[in-house]
Amino acid sequence: MDQKIEDFIQAKRLAVVGVSRSPQKFGTAIYTELKTRGYEVFGVNPKMDSIDGDKCYASLGELAGKADGVVICLPPQKAAVVLREAAASGFTRVWLQQGSQSAETQKVAAELGITPVEGKCILMYAGEVKSIHAFHRFFARLFGSY
Repeated sequence: MDQKIEDFIQAKRLAVVGVSRSPQKFGTAIYTELKTRGYEVFGVNPKMDSIDGDKCYASLGELAGKADGVVICLPPQKAAVVLREAAASGFTRVWLQQGSQSAETQKVAAELGITPVEGKCILMYAGEVKSIHAFHRFFARLFGSY
């Protein structure tokens, strides 16, 4: 496993940026699944007060010192803004969920001195893997891309 991934999943308090009211949205699914796997998770969405009965935070700035890493589940143009906010709030562990990364996020991350995990699904690596992710992990290991 890549050392960046290994370092990231050791953090047990994670902010998930991009949670929503819809349980079908990937940010919400990641939040829920990480919580089930024993992570302490903090939802971040400025338009929500709570998620699954837990307080939802308007920004990463509110979580400085409370979380050890940030999972970004947003479109690339919004992800670049969140990368800047993460750096300003002191976060160095960042996971750009599949679909969040772009040339712009790579440029911003380099400018900020952040080396995010990119192009991978956190649910393949963080904790016990179930369902379709177990199938994907098997093939990733088989073909050396895990």
